[in-house]
Order: sequence, then structure tokens, then C-alpha cells
Amino acid sequence: MIDPRKRPGVSFLLVVAALACIAADAPPASSPFADAHELSADVLIEQVLARNPTLTQMVAAAEAAAARYPQVVSLEDPMFAATISPRLFGSHDLDGGYRLELAQKYPWPGKLRLRGQNAAAEARAAGHDVEDTRLQLIESARNAFADYYLAERGLEVNRESLRLLKDFRGNAETRYKTGTVQQQDLLQADVEIGQQRQRQLTLERMRLVALARINTLLHLPPDSPLPPPPGQVPTRGTLPDETVLRALALARRPDLQAMADHIAADRASLGLAHKEYYPDFEAVAAYDDFWSERQLRPQVGVRMNVPIRLAKRDAAVREAEARLGQRIAELNRLTDDVNYAVDQAYQETGESDKTVRLYEQTILPAAEQNVKSAQTSYTTAKIPFISLIEAERSVVGLRDRYYEATADAFRRRAALERAVGGPLPTADAPKP
Repeated sequence: MIDPRKRPGVSFLLVVAALACIAADAPPASSPFADAHELSADVLIEQVLARNPTLTQMVAAAEAAAARYPQVVSLEDPMFAATISPRLFGSHDLDGGYRLELAQKYPWPGKLRLRGQNAAAEARAAGHDVEDTRLQLIESARNAFADYYLAERGLEVNRESLRLLKDFRGNAETRYKTGTVQQQDLLQADVEIGQQRQRQLTLERMRLVALARINTLLHLPPDSPLPPPPGQVPTRGTLPDETVLRALALARRPDLQAMADHIAADRASLGLAHKEYYPDFEAVAAYDDFWSERQLRPQVGVRMNVPIRLAKRDAAVREAEARLGQRIAELNRLTDDVNYAVDQAYQETGESDKTVRLYEQTILPAAEQNVKSAQTSYTTAKIPFISLIEAERSVVGLRDRYYEATADAFRRRAALERAVGGPLPTADAPKP
């Protein structure tokens, strides 16, 4: 055998081989959006659900839980025993003999059924955990998409602001050369341009972080390229009545369903703890050749445990009752949390929709008109340069806040869907 400590090259080859195996199992690094001109939120969610390893992990856990059922409802393997007497070997005075025995254990009636109910309920809970993970991934993908959208729109506003500021500076420089304004106007323009360039650095960082977050959800390298987000994201829509959404959440939230299944499993465990006061049996069939009378050699019998250790059985029942009570209390707490989460997300979504509408219909049109008016007034020397800068600074800030409000509305609608347990019902959808 080759000792790797004496052959450095062997260790290197082992490392290379291990890395090659890892690379062979890794998913392809190519982007699933290579031919797309624009990143769609729905397509992103579809790809995240298809590629994210967390969902694969939860599916495997659910499959493992489902595989427990046939194990716990099955009888134990039968036991075979053979007995001989060693002193018979080499003896001329005694005849040889042997004993053969076959035994099968049978639990008290109802125990296998309760074990199966426990395993089946836990398997259902694991399946609901998969759906809960799926909802979490959808919300995470939507939040990452909103961050990406916000960074891109911020860069767009930044570019437009820099263009306008350079135009303002050119206008101020022309008037400075003619002696109609002071040099302070040029310096003020340079300050504003510098601040916008610093803002550009922040937005570039935000964009790269959002890209890394999306690629991580896609199980891709953090720096993988992605198509740009759309110019606008859907944020508004008629919200159903809040009471409808609360009822819908209580009916379909997978974490609530999983908790109900855990309670069913604990009820089966409690029933099983009560069954432990009863004995289990072991049926035995034997053939004993040590008997000289042939009629006595075939034998049948039964064994059973004698459940006299009541202290441990009493403790097991108390433990099962306490766990069941804990689960029921946890379900009640989780129900309260769901109702609160739906109410909070509902109010925040409604506020965001109204805020976006206010920006689009009132604030932004007035701010843009203010900049145009200020630019005309500065050209005709009716206002100082600082007023023009203030007007531009205001519209840039308002545009940034508009896109922040749009991104928040998108995130809050995603949070509402997560709280409800899935897509929001349409106006003509039946009530749960």
C-alpha cells in the first residue's frame, strides 16, 4: 500500500480527483435566462423552485418520513433457534439429541395500527413542510427581485439626474462667461454632480448584492449575469376582504396543517403509551429430540412479557399527554400568529398601493413640472441657481422614493401571499 505521507504527488492527485467528483455532481453554471431580454418575476420563481437545493432537501426529508410507515407496521422477523448437548459428542453410552424452535412476536392488538397512524401523520407533516419551504422560497425570490428592480431603477434615475445636472452646469458656465452669474453656481453644480456619482457607487453595490442573492437562490455562482428587470413591476390589484383572507390562510397554510398532523401523531403516541400496559406475545413452535417419547417431541407454546413496571408506563403516559398539550398550545399560538400576519400584511399592502398611486398621479407630475419651471426661470434670471438645484434635488429624491414605494408594494404583496398561504384569490373566486 502506498503511504501518501511519503508521496506528496499522491495527495495532490487525491485532491484533484475529489474536486473532479464534486464538479461532476454540481449543476451547470450556465444561466437559465441566457436568451431572455428581461427578467420576469414569474420565470425567476419557477427557476428558483426547480434549482434551489433547499426544496430538494425538504423533499428528501418527506420521502424519508414516508418510508417509516411500512417499517413500523411490520411484524418483527421470526426467530429460529437450534439446541444440542455438547457432552453427547464422543459418548458411546448416550444417544444424541437436538431441539429446534421457531418463534414469532405479536404485539398487543392495536399497537401496530397506532404506530402506523403516528408514522403516517409525521409523513404528512413532512409533506406540508415541503409546501411551507416552497412558499418561503417564493417570497425570498420576490424580495430579491424587488431589490434588483429597485437598484436598476435607482441607477436609471441617477443617470438622468447626472445628465440634467451637466446640462445645468453647461448653462451656468455659459452665463458665468458672460458675467451674468457668479462662479458659485458652477461650484454648486460640481457638488451636486459629485454627490450623484457617490450615489451611483451605492446603487452599483446594491445591484451586485441583489444579483448575488438571486443567483444564490438559483444555485448559481453569485456573479452570474442576469437580464435586466422590467421597467415596472405589478404592484396593485383589488384586495379581497380581510376576513376572507384570514379564513383562507387558516384553511391552507401548510405550517398550520403540519402542526395539525403533528397533533395527530402525538395522539397516536398517547394511545400507544396506554397500550403499553398490555403484554406482547410470542408464539413458539418447537421440536425437541431430547424426549425419548416421540409424542412429546412436537411442542407449541407462548411467551409474554408481564407489564408490572407501572412507574415507567405511567411516566410514558404523562410524557405523551404533556407533548400533546404542548402541540395544541403551539397550534393555538401559530393560529394567532397567522391571523396577525394576515392583518399586518393586508394593511401594509393597502398602504403601499395607495402610496404608489399618490406618487404617480400627484407628487411626481408636480415635481417634474416644478423642475421645468425652475429651469425656465433660471434661464431668464428670475431665480438663483440654488433654487434650480433644489428643484432637481427634490425630483430626484421623489423618484427614488417612488421606486422604493413600488418595490415595497411588490414585497408587501409577496408577504401577504405568504401569510395567506398562496396566491390571492380573484374577485370571482369562491370563498374557502
